[in-house]
Order: sequence, then C-alpha cells, then structure tokens
Amino acid sequence: MQGAVEEIFDPYSACVERAFERVGPAVASVMAIGPKRRPGQGSGVVFTPDGYLLTNSHVVAGAETLEVSLPDGRALRADLVGDDPGTDLALLRLYGSGLPHAQFGSSAALKVGQLVVAIGNPLGYQATVTAGIVSALGRSLRAQSGRLIESVIQTDAPLNPGNSGGPLVDARGLVVGINTAMAGWAPGICFAIGIDTAADVAQQLMRDGRVRRSRLRLAAQSITLDRRTLRVLDRAHAGAVQVQEAEAGGPAARAGLLKGDIILDFAGEAVSGVDSLHRLLTHDRAGTRVPIRILRTGKLRELELSPEADG
Repeated sequence: MQGAVEEIFDPYSACVERAFERVGPAVASVMAIGPKRRPGQGSGVVFTPDGYLLTNSHVVAGAETLEVSLPDGRALRADLVGDDPGTDLALLRLYGSGLPHAQFGSSAALKVGQLVVAIGNPLGYQATVTAGIVSALGRSLRAQSGRLIESVIQTDAPLNPGNSGGPLVDARGLVVGINTAMAGWAPGICFAIGIDTAADVAQQLMRDGRVRRSRLRLAAQSITLDRRTLRVLDRAHAGAVQVQEAEAGGPAARAGLLKGDIILDFAGEAVSGVDSLHRLLTHDRAGTRVPIRILRTGKLRELELSPEADG
C-alpha cells in the first residue's frame, strides 16, 4: 500500500500525506464551555498514551467544562492541568488510556524554507491539513497576557479559526510547534509556538500546575554566529541571543545591556537561543545577581544582572 501511495503522489504530496497519517489521529477538537464566555472551539494534540494534550491558553480561558473529541469518534472529558497565558499554552488531561499520540521533534533544528504541515479543526471541520514552509524563525508575538513570546515560528501554512492549539508538523511527522495565531490582515502569515518552549512549559505544568519564571524585560532574537567569530571566541555553540530592546527600568537595562549586544552565556551556561535563555530564567533566580557574558561591537564584556520575578 505504501508503494502505491508513493507512485500516485509526487514527493511533496507524499511528505504531507505521511505527516498527516502519523499525527492526524492524535489531533483533537477541544470545546470550551463557560458561564462567562461563548462556547469556543479549538484544536489540541495528544502527546502521551495516557492522555496529556497541549493546546492554546486562549482556547480554554474561562472554561468551566472542556469536551474533547478524537478523529476516531471518541468523546472524552478533560481536566485543565494548568495554563500559561505568557506563552499561550495550556495542558489538559483526558480521561482515557492507550490514546493515539504524537511525538515531539525540535524547533531549534528548523530551517527557513523547510516543509511544515498544520493540522487542526478550522471552522469546526475536523482533522483538516494544510501545508506550507517555515517563513521565518525567531519572531516575537504579543500574548493576550501582554507578555512578549519569543522564538516564534512564522509559517505560510494557512490557519483559520479553530486551528488554534493544533500541531505544526515536519515532513517526518514530528511536532515542531503549536499553532497559535494568524495575522488577520495577511492570511499567509501565521505563527506557532516552538515545540522546545512548549515541551518545557508542559513539563512545568505537569509538575507544578503553573509556570514560574523570572524575566529580564528585554526583546531579543536567536541568531547564529559566523565561523570567524566562533573561532575567535573558541566557542562550540553557534547559537546566541541578540538584544533588540531593553525596557527602561528593567533588569536588562539596569545592568547596562544595549540594543545589538549578543548574549553568549548566562549564569555560566552557554546560551544557544531565546528558548535556552528562557529555560535559564527560573523562578529561583529572581532577585539574585547572575553573571552574563556578552559580545558588544566585537569585544567581550562581563556583566551582572538581577532578574525579577515574572508575576
């Protein structure tokens, strides 16, 4: 059967078909019902056989009851384990076992131009697939909480209302992002939270029911250092973080960070991108002095800053 599929489909179509075949059964429709909100419908992806599901925070916000249905026809009750409006992610637990589930890939390994597939339930039509490419990496997106979500994936895989919370999948059928938004004025510009961030948030929600973190109050983007710079620095990691803006009065600005500074290390650990910096900004670091190493106009500098509690 697989050979027949490959003969019928061109290579592009075959990749999309395989990705959908692998992940589609784990993509759920999420219905949120609450007294202070209209019934809302979104998508989610089951990633463990015992029923943990990732979706968007804005899909489940204010819900009193959550109803989840799978493509195989099963309707399941779900509980909210926790949500993190700061990354627009939420974790649900379904009442079921042996459930179809997807596997996570790595958003850090994505390349611009790479094929990606969005799976969800747009406008109530279950298990719909669209395809496109990674248009850009390292975007910033303002969450409904007001927090700036960093290291967001931009794609032209079309999204519609109801796609929110569904998976963005690579050609191997691995989840590389959680679809979250589209630019209303430009339907070809859509966004997904990188799965590296989503996996870290899910782990914290499983453990604590909430995400606690510290923050620097800066806007930044992941960059790749050139080979010459790597040789001069004798650095193994090509990734780093470039400061775009340091908010006045915030920890980054107080420490003297400037636009264009490149953060190489934080608390003695190499920073390979925005996601890795976020993981290092743990709640226990709030109010403590942390050493950082930066590159400014080609020169290394050592600074200290004190992250503040995020909420």
